[in-house]
Amino acid sequence: MVTLTPRVLQADEVVEHLRTLRARQPVRYWAFYSSQLGGIVTDPALMVLPFDDHMVHRGHGVFDTAAIVDGKIYDLEAHLDRFVRSAGLSKLPLPCRREEMREIIALTAAASGKRDGSIRYWISSGPGSLGLPPAAGAEPGFFVMIFGGLAYPDRWYTDGLRVMTTTYPIKPPLYAVTKSTNYLPNILMQLEAQEAGLDNGVFVDDAGHVGESSNMNVAFVGADGVLRHPKFDHILSGCTSLRLLALARGLVGGMLGGVEVCDIPVVEARAAREMLLIGSSIKVAAIVEWDGRPIGDGRPGPMARALRELLERDMREAKDRLIDVPY
Repeated sequence: MVTLTPRVLQADEVVEHLRTLRARQPVRYWAFYSSQLGGIVTDPALMVLPFDDHMVHRGHGVFDTAAIVDGKIYDLEAHLDRFVRSAGLSKLPLPCRREEMREIIALTAAASGKRDGSIRYWISSGPGSLGLPPAAGAEPGFFVMIFGGLAYPDRWYTDGLRVMTTTYPIKPPLYAVTKSTNYLPNILMQLEAQEAGLDNGVFVDDAGHVGESSNMNVAFVGADGVLRHPKFDHILSGCTSLRLLALARGLVGGMLGGVEVCDIPVVEARAAREMLLIGSSIKVAAIVEWDGRPIGDGRPGPMARALRELLERDMREAKDRLIDVPY
C-alpha cells in the first residue's frame, strides 16, 4: 500500500518491510543467486534487483527454466543452449563462462535443499542508467531462482483446456525466437482469455498458420494419426517440445502414424483429433475446445496422456540428460 506521508527509511526498516510484504504473498522461493550480491540468499525478502537494472525498467534481459526431479536437473544443456543463443540475439554479454553458469545453477539448487522444483535463471545488462542503452561499463547480471514452479488446475489434465484465437498479433520472428523478459503480448493474450472465461489463447500468424500459446507450444494429432508441430522459425523453440518430438518418434508405427514439424493452417488444425499444449511447467495437456468449437470429441484424447507419461518417464530415467545436484 502506498503511504501518503513517506519518510526516509533505514536499512533495517527496509528489510523488515520486505519480509512483511513476502509474508502476505504465497511465495515458494527457496534459494536465489545474484551476481550483484556475490552469492546465494534463502530469505525471499532479500531476492531483489536494483530498480535501475536494465532488465527491470527496459526489459533488456533473457531467461530460461529447467526442472529439478528427484534431486537431478533435467535437460539443462538444452536450456542453456537456448539461453546463450537468446543472450546473443539480445546483445547481452555473458556474465561468465557457460561452465560457470552451470555450476552456479547446480549450487543454488543444492542451497535450496529441495529435490523437486523449478529453476529459473536470467541475464541482464546491469544497472546504472535509466536510458535506452545500457549504462557505460555496466556489468551483466546473472540470477538464479529455485522455486516451487508454476501450478495449474487439475481440471486442465482431467477435463482439458478451452482456448481462443487471440486478437493480439503474434510477435515478429526475431522476438518470438528470443526468450527475453519482454512478455507483454503473451500477458495480454492470457488476460484476454481469462476475461472471456477461457484458459488460454493461441497466436495465428499473418499467413493463417498456427503459432504458439501464451508461454507454451501447441501441437496436433490429425485424423491420420500424425503428430504435427508448427515450425520453430517464428515461435519459441520449446525445449520440451523438441524433446517430446524426439521421444514421440518411438511411437510411430504404434500409436502414431508419424511426426512432422511443418506449417499448420488453422483450418487443418481445427479438424485435428487432438490438440496439445506443451511446456516445461505444464508438460502435456489436452485442449478440448478452440473458439467455442470442440477439438475431436471434446474430451482429452489418448495421445495427451501417452505423451505426458513418456515425458515424465524421460525426466526421471534419461541419464544422459540428468545432472546431479550437489546437496
